[in-house]
Amino acid sequence: MAKGKQNLLHNKAFGHVVAVAFYVAIGYLLFVAASNMNYIWKWTSVPKYFAYEKTDTIAAPLDGTIKINGTSLIIQGRDDSKEIAIENGYSINVKDGDSVYERDTLAKKTSMHIGPLLEGLIVTLEVSGLAAILAFSIGALLAFMRISNYQFFKDIATVYIAIIRGTPLLVQIFIFYFIIATIFELERFLAGAISLGLFFGAYIAEVLRGAIQSIDKGQYEAAKSLGMNYTQTMLYIIMPQALKRALPTLVGEMIALVKDSSLVSVISITDLTKVGREIVANTFSPFETWLIIAAVYFAITFSLSVLGHKIEMKMKKQGGM
Repeated sequence: MAKGKQNLLHNKAFGHVVAVAFYVAIGYLLFVAASNMNYIWKWTSVPKYFAYEKTDTIAAPLDGTIKINGTSLIIQGRDDSKEIAIENGYSINVKDGDSVYERDTLAKKTSMHIGPLLEGLIVTLEVSGLAAILAFSIGALLAFMRISNYQFFKDIATVYIAIIRGTPLLVQIFIFYFIIATIFELERFLAGAISLGLFFGAYIAEVLRGAIQSIDKGQYEAAKSLGMNYTQTMLYIIMPQALKRALPTLVGEMIALVKDSSLVSVISITDLTKVGREIVANTFSPFETWLIIAAVYFAITFSLSVLGHKIEMKMKKQGGM
């Protein structure tokens, strides 16, 4: 029987073209709308917050005449003289015999420094990284408590997960910072990271619990028949398969963690979001600033998504971890 002709709407190439055209149209409409706004776009005011050029200078301490002595400058004044050592990297702006006045520039050095946006990005990555490690550790512990044969472990984990998942993250950050962190004298950075870890640990716990319980009971029985104990069964048989099934959801939780790390700015942690607010206050360029901040967050989460997809493909070939 002859193969039927493929529907045009099912054609991949045609679908890609339509999708691109859709987003081009959306972009054009947004551009037209932005052009009609009573707003002066100042894109050049934001890039300097990624990196900037700093110039350090050495000023003359008194009026006098310059004498160059190797890597030193001698200023011969009317009543006094002063020798100034010029460090490596500085370029001398005066010549032998020049007359200078107090506070004139004798030498200068230009260097590049990371701006507040990159500093905020580093803080965001540090907070997210620490919170992710804590969240996965707490999640794994709670998951095993939930499937434990000991009822008190189940009750502790169930109540914790219910409370954490039933209250907003922002409220939890405030409670942890103003109460618990104050009692134990924790720094705000640590308080923010722990708050994120405790919150997402509850969600990861349910993801791992569901993945573990989805493994067929025959796997446990087969491992037991081979003489494996509970720890060996979980480590070598169950968890590699469970992590493979849970990986897409775990990656999603890590992406959500990075995005929600912006909430730690409410306790004055200088992350990307707080830096964005400071830039807006200094430049009065809210649209440009927040679009760039959003692009940076997207770059982080997209990288996580790509990494998770590569790990998933590798695990699919291997059959597990």
